[in-house]
Amino acid sequence: MFKNKIFVLIVSILIAITLILTAAFVLWNFMEKGSKSSDPAVQAQESVANVKPTKAPSAETVKANTSIVKDVLTNLSGSQNFIKISFAFEMENSKAKSEFDSLLDSAVKGIIVQTLGDLTMDQIEGSKGSDNLIATLMNKLNKQLHEGKIKQIWITDKVLQ
Repeated sequence: MFKNKIFVLIVSILIAITLILTAAFVLWNFMEKGSKSSDPAVQAQESVANVKPTKAPSAETVKANTSIVKDVLTNLSGSQNFIKISFAFEMENSKAKSEFDSLLDSAVKGIIVQTLGDLTMDQIEGSKGSDNLIATLMNKLNKQLHEGKIKQIWITDKVLQ
């Protein structure tokens, strides 16, 4: 059976094609992972990159597409410190706002509490800490939304103790 030259040639070609396709697949996955950043701020910018710029919305439109989460109180990581914080989430459209509001009491507050619980007091202090928290929350919460994305997050109140 293996003495047939055509059979050996066909098997060799199939093995070569399989190796080439495997190498291409591994290379493709490597290049895809290399293009993604681990910095939360860069990930946040990439996640909202598909939001199409339009003319500046009116104040009424911004207010209609904004959800407010008041007084989230939780312990910070590794200490006896706690944080009480409030947010305003601006969505890109009304469908995203209604979806966000339906997830508010379960997924949204859970993600906020979990994210805050992973941070220490040093990581959350100052404007750099606030920016890092906003970027992390935007990345995590945008994954939960299917009808639109979070356009902007504002910290409206923050008390560290």
